[in-house]
Amino acid sequence: MRLATVSTPDGLRLHVKGPSGYVDVAAASGDERLAELAHVLDGGAAALERVRSVSDRDGIEVAEEQFGAAVPAPRRILCLGMNYREHALEGGRQVPTWPEAFIRGADSVAPPFGDLVKPALTGRFDFEGELGVVIGSGGRYIPAADALAAVAGYVVLNDGTAREWQRAASQWTAGKNFDGTMPIGPELVTADEVDISDLELTTRLNGVVMQSARTSKLIIDVPSTIEFFSSFTTLRPGDVIATGTPGGVGFARQPPVWLEPGDVVEVTIEEIGTIRNRVVAEPTQNGHPWRWHAPVKEGLTL
Repeated sequence: MRLATVSTPDGLRLHVKGPSGYVDVAAASGDERLAELAHVLDGGAAALERVRSVSDRDGIEVAEEQFGAAVPAPRRILCLGMNYREHALEGGRQVPTWPEAFIRGADSVAPPFGDLVKPALTGRFDFEGELGVVIGSGGRYIPAADALAAVAGYVVLNDGTAREWQRAASQWTAGKNFDGTMPIGPELVTADEVDISDLELTTRLNGVVMQSARTSKLIIDVPSTIEFFSSFTTLRPGDVIATGTPGGVGFARQPPVWLEPGDVVEVTIEEIGTIRNRVVAEPTQNGHPWRWHAPVKEGLTL
């Protein structure tokens, strides 16, 4: 199945792609609890079957601007950095022997065709096309051999990054959590519909290919990634895992390529879909640019 969160006069509502258009799951099933993806994922296999039972109906056409984030408010986004060899090397690092993990929050999520907000506090805003994994049943201490059974489905995402803030310290949290910098979508493609072991991932900036790789080149594959994260935290339905970006990002180019208002970034993963976002400037606060005035180490400007 292909699930989408759609903006309607009644708010964001879960839809399933039918033979023609998208079907409002709650309206078609008569169960308003199924209007939210979170409730469906919490309900496990039984709830997904109720969604499947209405997926053979004709639906409505949905314009791009109506798509909300495929996972509207994930409890957390667990991320891997430097999970493609070429990306590690282009950044001047050694290929990691231990997963480089960080966490994003729900406020950083954006719609798949909405605005990608360039933070006012960065002049070095960068793109990172990635495969996203949405957890279904979840759990703790999930071995890689069983990990795919814990997956609800897959999404496309862009891990938009403020590079100054990411690289100012040894921890990446600040540079990875500005509001509205991670589009997710366009649909959640359920795990029974796609084999993600060897899919092509492409990122385009204003129509020009910047990143091109296959998911088979992940250093830590999806099952092992789930095993790693579940080793130290219980995975919950609706958690999103960002599996890392391939080589070709803006900061590693000569000269560097930074995202500016008006740019359009597209990330495509075959069999899953394409997200497309126009970069916009972050609105100023009270009419004036806001700055962080805490002292920083010599030579560093934020």
